[in-house]
Amino acid sequence: MRVLFVSAVLVLADQISKTIVVRTMSLYESIPVIQNFFHFTYITNDGMAFGIEFPFGYFIFSAVSILLTFFLFWYLWSVRNHSIVIRLGLAMIIAGAIGNLIDRLFLGEVIDFLDFMIGNFHWYVFNLADSYVTVGMTLILIDSIILEKKREKAQL
Repeated sequence: MRVLFVSAVLVLADQISKTIVVRTMSLYESIPVIQNFFHFTYITNDGMAFGIEFPFGYFIFSAVSILLTFFLFWYLWSVRNHSIVIRLGLAMIIAGAIGNLIDRLFLGEVIDFLDFMIGNFHWYVFNLADSYVTVGMTLILIDSIILEKKREKAQL
């Protein structure tokens, strides 16, 4: 399955980017890339997405992440003959899950550093793995909603 190569490359990019941030920045340091729009801001997150926390979160979230990752591998295998768009979407979600799982298992927290804002609106700080999940879900939605309809019309 060639799309797993994509997952591996994305996980590597995620881990390299986080290593660079940890080695070159101080915790909570923020470096403007585009002033008042995009900064590199080094924070850690020991909760769930967007800083959501709950009791025993580390163990529960790690276990759920591991199970979900195995499910995604199985699902990717089950759709191996489907559209490349859906397979790439799944590969990206797998990469995101593994990237953050590595952090959670080895560091006990996730490294975040991509920080976007527009005026007073400030989005949550996130990382490449988070963006892989978002883009992967978007690809799956595009395939399911738009491309599937085009395939159905082409068969008529």
